[in-house]
Amino acid sequence: MKFHESFAPRARLLALCLGLAGAAHAQKATHQLPITPATAAWGYYDAAAPPVLRIKSGETVEVHTLITSTPTRLEGAGLPPAQVEPNLREIVEKVTNKGPGGHILTGPIFIEGAEPGDVLEVRIQSVKLAIPYAYNAFGAKSGFIPEDFGYAKMRIIPLDKKKMVAHFLPGIDVPLRPFFGSMGVAPPAAAGRVNSAPPGIHGGNLDNKELVAGTTLYLPVHAAGALFFVGDGHAGQGNGEVDITALETSLSGQLQFIVRKDLHLTLPRAETPTHYISMGLNEDLTLAAKDAVREMIAFLVAEKHLTRDDAYMLCSVAGDLNTTQVVDGTRGAHMLLPKSIFGKIKAEKQKTEKR
Repeated sequence: MKFHESFAPRARLLALCLGLAGAAHAQKATHQLPITPATAAWGYYDAAAPPVLRIKSGETVEVHTLITSTPTRLEGAGLPPAQVEPNLREIVEKVTNKGPGGHILTGPIFIEGAEPGDVLEVRIQSVKLAIPYAYNAFGAKSGFIPEDFGYAKMRIIPLDKKKMVAHFLPGIDVPLRPFFGSMGVAPPAAAGRVNSAPPGIHGGNLDNKELVAGTTLYLPVHAAGALFFVGDGHAGQGNGEVDITALETSLSGQLQFIVRKDLHLTLPRAETPTHYISMGLNEDLTLAAKDAVREMIAFLVAEKHLTRDDAYMLCSVAGDLNTTQVVDGTRGAHMLLPKSIFGKIKAEKQKTEKR
């Protein structure tokens, strides 16, 4: 047998393996999505919005987002004109198709195979600062207590990327935990174009400070392709976001999208490496908090196989119910439940499976 003949089967096997590896690599491709006038959705979520990018389930997108402001406002607060991002100037000059909200969102992204009734799993792999500053501002008729602040004010706040702090004032440094304040899919088509400010069943302006790199967001799908939008970058935020803004800035991030046919949700959910997160949304904060509790109970019953009574009790003894934000019209509440408390259940399940 000749040398090349003896290795022919191995060569074919190697070629097959390389082909499969190449296919797997293609399936997990990473796309680039810059923010430009052509990829910006200013102030709205809409099932009729044309996709700016089409991807397959399992693929990743390196997405870029812009600060929620304008050059005029930023410069009026003292930002040197040279520090205003050129693409912000271009979008403000060229984008005329605006919705009722103020957020400059990137998208929408069409994910193949996503259909109404499915869930879009968004794995937040990284979130990075794009500029060395943020701002915080309140208006005369906005925020949680506008009756106490009948005027507008805006402050430019330097961001220290090396130390990962915001220099709020001399002697006051705020730790940075960057996240996208607005991540959502298209609402049902019947809703038409909806304001980007209030969150809803589509997700949107959740302003949930837990959604940092390493977390996963689950969004119920209402339109073919899901149509995912993202923006409203925050370098950090306190629960409540009481004056209506956080450390508003521009961000980039890497997001992986997975279509889940096995999940069916009515409200967004999330999980961090250490916690499960349920969410409630309502104009009444009390009702939002109740929904967050009900959603966690539903999760515990479906995924951990607890009775409703036990789930309710567990929420009370181990769950942390938080106010997400109180300023977006539709208020938000969320419950955090530590994953560590389920260690024994997991161990008992493994013992049962081995038997």
